[in-house]
Amino acid sequence: MSSTTPKFLRLPRNSTLSLRDQICEVVTAAIASEALACSRPLPSCRELAQQFGVSRNTVFSAYNRLIDLEFLISRDRSGYFVNPKMVTLKKAAKVKADENGGAPCPVSFQPSNLMPVVNPLDWSSYPYPFIYNQIDPDLFPVDSWRECTRQALGRKQMPAWANDSVESDSSQLIQQLRQRLLNTRGIYADEDEILITLGSQNALFILGTIFAPNRKPIALEDPGFFGARNAFRLSGNELIGVPIDTDGLIPSAIPKGCQMVFTTPSHQFPTMVTMSQSRREELIEAASEKDFMIIEDDYEAEMNYVTKSSPSLRSMDQSDRVIYVGSLSKTVSPGIRIGFIVAHRDIIREARVARGVMMRHPPTIVQEILALFFRLGHYDAHLRNIERRYEKRWHAMNSALSDHLGSLERTASKGGTSFWLTGPEGFDAAKLALRLRARGVLVDRGRDYFLHYDNNRSFRLGFAYVPVTKLKAGVQIIAEEVQAAL
Repeated sequence: MSSTTPKFLRLPRNSTLSLRDQICEVVTAAIASEALACSRPLPSCRELAQQFGVSRNTVFSAYNRLIDLEFLISRDRSGYFVNPKMVTLKKAAKVKADENGGAPCPVSFQPSNLMPVVNPLDWSSYPYPFIYNQIDPDLFPVDSWRECTRQALGRKQMPAWANDSVESDSSQLIQQLRQRLLNTRGIYADEDEILITLGSQNALFILGTIFAPNRKPIALEDPGFFGARNAFRLSGNELIGVPIDTDGLIPSAIPKGCQMVFTTPSHQFPTMVTMSQSRREELIEAASEKDFMIIEDDYEAEMNYVTKSSPSLRSMDQSDRVIYVGSLSKTVSPGIRIGFIVAHRDIIREARVARGVMMRHPPTIVQEILALFFRLGHYDAHLRNIERRYEKRWHAMNSALSDHLGSLERTASKGGTSFWLTGPEGFDAAKLALRLRARGVLVDRGRDYFLHYDNNRSFRLGFAYVPVTKLKAGVQIIAEEVQAAL
């Protein structure tokens, strides 16, 4: 086992301590800051003596002193290592420091009004995580993805992803999106009308950035997708909330002077209502009359269990006023971070420049793997599998909610991977979420989806991660706590 001398270890200047104690001070400080790994040996006495310009005996004496103090341990023929006890003590000290607030930030700045993710980092360890945007990892086609990765990493494929690609995307992926995904939504687009992004969140931030200089507000659904809200706010746009009803966003409520309107017509985020055909036509007409663009986030368009998919707004648009945003997070995996924008080529040209400034381009190796995933038929097979599995869970969840939570109002849903429930006046869904967490159940607070956080009666239940065998038990726990709250 080899060791590399950490170059950040330096003796303090003008110290009144002996050389041995100075070395002890430097090493213990590195241990306290977790800069030294327990699994790697510390520098040998000879290496550290050369770096510090001291004798080997001095370093040897310092190491032995640290062993006596239980900062280090010695292993025969392996060297000196950080005592694992120190890691445990360090974690305990860090928790205590976090509880006390830690040291104040030396730089003052205005706190943002962005909506953070409020779920715990260890959400997957909870028995019933009914939360947003999580998929069942058991449904991911590991073998198919591995085969596509193997082919993409072959030397014949290497030129396609090894170079910088700021000005272009994978031509194979663009072709597959056009032929196997966009055409199922009735959308025809030329290659220069498509831009690959790091998921839909990145797509929305890019659009917010290139339209922000117009200094006109963006209207969006209220309640709506907090990711869009964050993206548009962070890119410097004023936001206006537009109410929704059982048919989706209400076009007549869109004020004049807006430059863009963001909507999720297939399954409104978070209520899951589907925008009616007449409402879609009304929205497109309003775009021409009031002179605004439409950003269509086709959220979970594939997940329909009781009716056929509605046509996309982009497929109905005759005046290039609809910007279509899509993602493969729900159908493949959130971890691959691949989305796309379909829009007029002038918008795509400007968006490509903005993307290049932000992060140059999405990883081309992932684009090539995904292109193969489409081309070899794995995507179609995977989509059929998850549609079948999610449909079964949707019906099981729908039945459980009807049996145990009939006292709450539930929006009419035709598919998707979540349900939206609302309590009576005075109902506190945020307190409900806290009580449920203590019982191993995670739900999404409804107030987080409102533009002004002014409605606390609703909550959202996502079921994509929870196995069908556990849905009923989880809903029963929710029903018990709801009954106690009521």
